Parts: sequence; structure tokens; C-alpha cells
Amino acid sequence: MRKQSKRILKILIPILVIAGSLYFIPWKILWVWASPRSGTVQEQVNDAVDFGFDGIIVYVDQGNREPEFYAAGWKNRENKIPADPHALFKIASISKLYIAVATTKLIVADSLHLDDTLADLLPEYAGRIENSKSITLRMLLQHRSGIPNFLDDPDFPWDDLPKTNLEMLAFVLDDPADFPPDEKYSYSNTNYLLIGEILDKTLGYSHHVYIKNEILEPLGLNNTYSLLSEVNPDDVMSGYFVGYEYDIKLNDYTCPGGSMVATIDDVGKFLRALNNGTLLNDPEQEVYSSVYEFGHTGLLPGYQSIARYHKDIDAVVIQFVNTSGGETWTTSEMVYNRILEILRNGQG
Repeated sequence: MRKQSKRILKILIPILVIAGSLYFIPWKILWVWASPRSGTVQEQVNDAVDFGFDGIIVYVDQGNREPEFYAAGWKNRENKIPADPHALFKIASISKLYIAVATTKLIVADSLHLDDTLADLLPEYAGRIENSKSITLRMLLQHRSGIPNFLDDPDFPWDDLPKTNLEMLAFVLDDPADFPPDEKYSYSNTNYLLIGEILDKTLGYSHHVYIKNEILEPLGLNNTYSLLSEVNPDDVMSGYFVGYEYDIKLNDYTCPGGSMVATIDDVGKFLRALNNGTLLNDPEQEVYSSVYEFGHTGLLPGYQSIARYHKDIDAVVIQFVNTSGGETWTTSEMVYNRILEILRNGQG
């Protein structure tokens, strides 16, 4: 009887292991991966809606060609308004590129210095942020400060967002550091919130005004805004979260480094200028390239974005998707990579 039980277990255990593994396989991701490649960018954008996106818009600025726009799905699902490639969009952490550029300009202007410490720049937080006397502006820019990311707090209220920087900082003030300063890289939105505070204090006025005067207006970016409150909500692409039926567009995230709203065209022009050297002069370019990147992604509830320049094909390729949650981030990256493959094969 015991031998028979052992034989049954030898058969059952592998079956149970396989069954358990199958349960955890991301079937939707596998389905997307296995789906036939589209022949053109527009076909790929159309297919993306079948992969679970409510709406998607894509911008391609390649070489000396006129920029091309692609769209599929909904700008507003409830009212059946089609996706509009010229709609405003919450660009989330792509905003950090604009803050990094503004900081660079002030460094070259000798208003700030990369080795300034957090304790010197914001002494009011010196006793409440661990290692503030060792954390430098350079480390904040590079995400090497060790300061915890306030968005990682399990109690962060995404359904009722904090209205001020101090309310957001409250989720990390007096917490231990994640690691000693400059020990490693760890992305933290707290870094850029603090940089926003530093810029405001250094300038004596809002860094949003500085970004508008020194970056947006010189580039003719008339459809880029620092805050959702500056625009007509009807002009903004709706946002949706998997498993939640309502539009969450009006959920207002105001934190520096994540608050900006722009058209995909404006982001494309900004990214091209950042990468071709027309936005920054030589000293600024040298400082910027030592502290931050030349492309970015963005993620907020209802909104995800990818904005990168690809030197091998001289192309700025930007993708906005108005659905988040579930497996949509991985799916979005797969769609983006397929679009790049199409462009590299000389198709459009």
C-alpha cells in the first residue's frame, strides 16, 4: 500500500507542479508576443487596441521627414470619442527631463552647484531626511540619494492625492534611508520633488514659470503645461485603469517631476531639441549629459508613456497609452519595440 502511494505521488507531484506553473504564466503577454507582427506602424497601433488598450497615440519624427502621427481606440471611452493624436496627455515622469534641463541651466549660470548638499539647499528638512548633509544635488538628479520613494509607501492615497509637496514628503520624512548616498542607483520620485523645492527656493518663484520662460517658449512649445489645472480637461485624453470602469483623468497629480501635461507633438519637439544640441549650449550639454538621460518613460494611473530618441535610425518615437494596470506596461513596451522594428525595416 505504501509503495502504491509513493508511485501515485511520483505521478501527481509533477502534474501539480506543472498545473501550478500554468496558473502563473502571463498568458496575455504570451498572446501578445505570439501575435503576428504588423506590417506598418498604423497596423501595429490598431492591433494594440486588441491587446487591451483603450486608446493609443504614436509620434514618429524620423530624419528629415515631416513628423507622422498614429492613433487608435478612444480618447474618451464613455462618449465614444476617437483617439486624437493632438490631444493633451499626462506625461508623468517625462516631466523629469524638463526639471533636469532647468536645473542644468541654473548650475551653468552659477546659481546652483552639483556638490551642494541637501542640508545646505533645504535646511528645513536636514533633521528629517537621513544623510541630508551627504546627499548632493548631483545624487538627487541621478537617483543615487538613497531617499525612499514616497510612492512606494503602501498607504499612499492614489484615490485622494496629496495637494502639496509637504503632504507628499510626509510619506518619507523621518524614514531611514534605503542605502547610503551614492552607493547605487534607485529611482525615487522624492528626488525630483526635492529638486522642485530647490528650484523654487533658488529662483524665488515657481520653477514652472522658469521652465515656461527658458525652455517651452524658446522652442515654441505652446501645448505644454506644468499642471492639469492650467488646461481645459476636455482637451485631455481620458485615463483608465484595468478593473475600474470610470475615467480617472481628473485625479490631479501635482508633484514636481510628474505633473506636466502636453501634446505628443510638443514632447517630440522637446526631445529632438534635447538630443540634437539645440536646447542646451555646450557647457549646459556637458553638465546635463553627466547627470541625466536623454529619454524617459512615464506612468500614472490611467496614463503610460515612452519617449526616446533612437540614433541608429535618427528617430524620435513617442507612444502614449491611456490605460494602466494589469499587464499593460509590459504590453506597451512590446508594442513600442514592434514599432521600432517596423521603422528599422524601413516600413511606416
